Amino acid sequence: MKIAIFGQGYVGLTLAIGAANSGFEVVGFDVNKDLISKLILGETDIPGIDKSNLRELIKIKKYLPSTDFEAVQSSKILIITVPTPLDDSRKPDLSFIVSVSELICQKFRSNALIINESTSYPGTLRNVIKPIIDNSILAKFNYASAPERVDPANKQWNLKNTPRVVCGIDNEATTQAMEFYSHFCQSVHQANSVEVAEASKIFENTFRQINIALVNEFAMIANSLNFSAFDAINAAATKPFGFMPFYPSIGVGGHCIPIDPTYLSYISEKSGIEAKFINLANETNLNMPKYVAEKIQSLLGGSLQGKSIQIAGISYKKDVADMREAPSLRFIRELKILGATVSWHDPLVQVYEGILSAELDPEVDLGLILSPHKVIDFSIWARSNIKVFDLSTDGNSYGWPKFF
Repeated sequence: MKIAIFGQGYVGLTLAIGAANSGFEVVGFDVNKDLISKLILGETDIPGIDKSNLRELIKIKKYLPSTDFEAVQSSKILIITVPTPLDDSRKPDLSFIVSVSELICQKFRSNALIINESTSYPGTLRNVIKPIIDNSILAKFNYASAPERVDPANKQWNLKNTPRVVCGIDNEATTQAMEFYSHFCQSVHQANSVEVAEASKIFENTFRQINIALVNEFAMIANSLNFSAFDAINAAATKPFGFMPFYPSIGVGGHCIPIDPTYLSYISEKSGIEAKFINLANETNLNMPKYVAEKIQSLLGGSLQGKSIQIAGISYKKDVADMREAPSLRFIRELKILGATVSWHDPLVQVYEGILSAELDPEVDLGLILSPHKVIDFSIWARSNIKVFDLSTDGNSYGWPKFF
């Protein structure tokens, strides 16, 4: 069976490879010409993708990356995996979903099942995607929701063993979608409605955002009472029931946690319910870069004027090059506002907005560990005896105590 996946980022490409490996003929459509050109050569920087496997699938014509819409014609299933970011006012931006829906409506010429994997608020499939595509005079469509659950660089949980939540607009669409995902997902859960499926994904990350905000607030309390929040959380985590550890940080990054709760808050307020916890969590986490920068200033004698500071790892997550919503960017701005000269070292990112990653400097006034990628050699700092603060959220020791 031929399927088409719209969007070949970390979600779409992961799905494309999984589906192709299970026997489907997959067209990976994307308007990004540079991205598709690299994929055609079997090149990608997305974690978890085996390049040799990618090249083999292209060679045997199980996977076709393309910018040509004609390549998707005759597909039986069309899957939407495009970004759902926030706009400049931090409101939901569905422009990518709308654009894909309009493209399908205007150009696709055969009947097919539409599946939306892009994360959005409950009602997006029924009230945004379906009304646009249903205007087609070329074909008839059915609809299902199966929100993505990809976690880049996660060695334990992947496309195959992460349970998938699925539901269609009607029984036929549900059956088709369940059958499709069952080819490469070990567990497929049928939700009671497409809105339940959509809500399940967005609530997962709202849960995380709120709990991270809670521990960030706890870190402020711990600081005022002169004990380690990190140590206290680890002590609490010895309880084998009723507790799940989250750790303080300079904020949250990536496509999911900083964004999904805002989608839920948006649709909640549209229905007349103020999302107080969500809004407070968003505000708390967005304010952490400023709080941490000011705490560092206090620890360095009350002034960062003229201080040289270097950050190790600016991507939002360890061992991932993704810079979407990376809190390091806000953090760097706050440090500079306080007068510091800031450089950064990140072998995975290498260059961001024209600025190149610097080598670890053993002569800076302060080193800050944010995302401790495995490829970073912290012995350079250790041998220099410079002051280093470990702001990372994992449980590993890199030679210095945790900051929080």
